[in-house]
Amino acid sequence: MFIVLAASCGRDNVVVSGEASLTVSEDMAYSLSFGDIRDIIFRDRLVTDNGDFGSFVLRHSSRESVSRGKIVRMEGVSSKKLTGGGTLLKIQEIECRDSLPELFIFRTSYVNNSSETIEILAWENASHGIESDELWSFQPSSTAERSDWCLPVPCGFYRRNYLGMNNTDYGGGIPMTYLWNRDFGVAAGLDENALRLVSMPVERPSGSDVTTSSVRFDFPERVAFAPGDTLRTYSTYVSVHRGDFFNALRRYSEMMVSEGFSFAPSEPEAYEPVWCAWGYERTFTPEQVIATLPKVKELGFKWVDVDDGYQIAEGDWNVRKGFSGGEGAMRRISDAVHSFGLKAKLWYAPLAADPGTEVLRSHPQTLLRTFEGAPEYITWWDSWYLSPVNPYTRSYTDGVVDMFIRDWNFDGLKLDGQHLNCCMPDYNPYSGLNEPEEAVERMPEFFGNIYERIRSMKPEAVIQLCPCGCAINFYHLRHFNQAVASDPTSSAQVRMKAKAYRALNNDLAYYADHVELTDGGLDFASQFGVGGVPGSKFTWPSANPDVAGDGYLLTPEKEALLKKWIGLYNSMMLSRGLYLNLYDMAFDKPEAHVIAKDGKLYYAFYADRWNGAPIELRGLEPGKKYKVREYASDAGDNSFIVDSSDPQVHPEFTGSWLIEAVPCDEP
Repeated sequence: MFIVLAASCGRDNVVVSGEASLTVSEDMAYSLSFGDIRDIIFRDRLVTDNGDFGSFVLRHSSRESVSRGKIVRMEGVSSKKLTGGGTLLKIQEIECRDSLPELFIFRTSYVNNSSETIEILAWENASHGIESDELWSFQPSSTAERSDWCLPVPCGFYRRNYLGMNNTDYGGGIPMTYLWNRDFGVAAGLDENALRLVSMPVERPSGSDVTTSSVRFDFPERVAFAPGDTLRTYSTYVSVHRGDFFNALRRYSEMMVSEGFSFAPSEPEAYEPVWCAWGYERTFTPEQVIATLPKVKELGFKWVDVDDGYQIAEGDWNVRKGFSGGEGAMRRISDAVHSFGLKAKLWYAPLAADPGTEVLRSHPQTLLRTFEGAPEYITWWDSWYLSPVNPYTRSYTDGVVDMFIRDWNFDGLKLDGQHLNCCMPDYNPYSGLNEPEEAVERMPEFFGNIYERIRSMKPEAVIQLCPCGCAINFYHLRHFNQAVASDPTSSAQVRMKAKAYRALNNDLAYYADHVELTDGGLDFASQFGVGGVPGSKFTWPSANPDVAGDGYLLTPEKEALLKKWIGLYNSMMLSRGLYLNLYDMAFDKPEAHVIAKDGKLYYAFYADRWNGAPIELRGLEPGKKYKVREYASDAGDNSFIVDSSDPQVHPEFTGSWLIEAVPCDEP
């Protein structure tokens, strides 16, 4: 890998990184080229009450080799003059790193070199447009609609993609967007060590083939930009790729790791299949859970998740009145689970406290408060929001976690709730913040304390964070060792999220469908083929009387299905393999995923109906033959040989086709 910084004609500067080159023009716009793709234009702008400042005359540039790569620094003055006759100075630093080809990091500042105070409304970095009539977007932000992170971009499309709270419950996400077509894609986002309250709007106006995106920060109120003041934007980046969002996410993750970000260590026990007691829902009894354990064990599950319903209320986590066994009931459940050689995980919704709970009576100073001093409300739980950075909240949470892990002897926690993904700025003076926005930026510390506290008591504990349909707050990934599909709305969402998590961190266990929300309920093919950890919520020996129909009862048909798939999973453990990004989720049909494990390749193809049209088995080693078999088929031995010189197959299937390809010496 090499990077060249050179002066081009005039005062232009060219930055070359891998296959990509970035040209900085005399008006300090950026033109990105990538292979045969030319002139993708990027602009920064400062939005003021005196109009936009987006064009600057380049006056000076310098170049420097640094330990990790190269940096170019530039200065320019605004083409537009202020009413007092002065200008704004733009200071631009562009960094390329040897380890991050095709990626450019931007650090941008503005200096008011006039005698006039102007009002700043917003700044916008890396604003760009892609002209394409067939474009897809990856935009992992969170809204109440729980929409897909990966979407086509038709005419009339618009999403703000705000990373703060979009209503009382939903917010956070991964601070990048990616736009791509069949030929290339462009990612833009933040290079910051904490979540910032930016938006990343994606828009394609009606009647246009151009889709625009940017990183934008809108100030909560106008900022007086006085003479001599300096305004620094957040650090942003741009990268260019081929294929779908996988490579863009992987490069973003690599960038963050190079900045010092670290993921929670991989935990082997997080890959074990899970039975969740949610089949009995909130009215469950200890007797129901304990009675189901023999079947849980028999079917090959390793974990028992005890879900919502044991507690008095959110915020009062002692055992509810009428729960058989009283305060000793939860220890009785965990002891029973352990007696079967299984492990027990407990549902918990931290930071939520119902009105009238003891924590609010004894510690009202824990509440997260608005600018007006009112408490923040969580609609979903009908609860008040505890401040994640308040010292009283931490002390209270420590006590709750100790009760769960030390006293009740659970082996891990399922942290649940969309409100856990982000929070509003906190104006509570007891939280001791310099700025209210620190609550958002420091929120991961809350989960870091839970993670470290649990692991200090049980070093192999599994900590799962389920943000209930939200795109995960990237910065929380430091502090849990099991991701989850998080209330998926379809099988396709289960598969898409699997690819996203594998891109961010291949060593993070992904719990694929924890409460049977795939298409048709138990779509194990969608869980299994992407390397997910399977789960179920069946009831046995009786149905849940509060649920219509069979009440999640383990019927003979369902039992046979679970025996097959849990048996396959425990023997193959595809979740521990390496995900290979060989197919584009938007443009390659059928949808395809590949996992490499133990010298074998495992392909998973998905379509409503595939009629025998050719499919290329990508990733086969040249000069080799492979024995291919449908490992999930009940039709007996149906294997065949494929030569890597002609890797086309012609399957017919409905829903899914899962195959194993093993190198062989067949003639």
